[in-house]
Amino acid sequence: MIDKERVHDIVNQELENTDLFLIDIKIGKDNKISVIIDGDNGVTIQNCIDLSRQIEKNFDREVEDFELSVMSAGIGEPLKLIRQYKKNFGKSIEILIKENSEKIVGELIGVDDEKVIVKIQPKKKKEPIIEREILIDNIKESKIIILF
Repeated sequence: MIDKERVHDIVNQELENTDLFLIDIKIGKDNKISVIIDGDNGVTIQNCIDLSRQIEKNFDREVEDFELSVMSAGIGEPLKLIRQYKKNFGKSIEILIKENSEKIVGELIGVDDEKVIVKIQPKKKKEPIIEREILIDNIKESKIIILF
């Protein structure tokens, strides 16, 4: 079976000194490797192709066959890293709280290593706008949402 740590090391070495960063690596029992990346300025198809080629150069299909997919984190995918929150500053976000499964929807207006701050628009015009701090450790799942 393909070693996840080896793939991880190769990816991080290739992405070093770029605006791209690793989100996740999954390796299935059948050696199906999925690498998900993101970038401070987005991810191009060429970025995925280049990284895929670099990973493939480090493995020998004659020794161990594998399937490789390199993709960008898509819209609607959960945010996993602080860097993703920072990248999406000012965008609409939906956060599910661990403790009580409360769903918070608002604009991401603050991020640091411990918490995010969300500006929540009131349901009624006369109610005040609320700014809510949410500890990262208290977030079960969060996604950037597109409003039309």
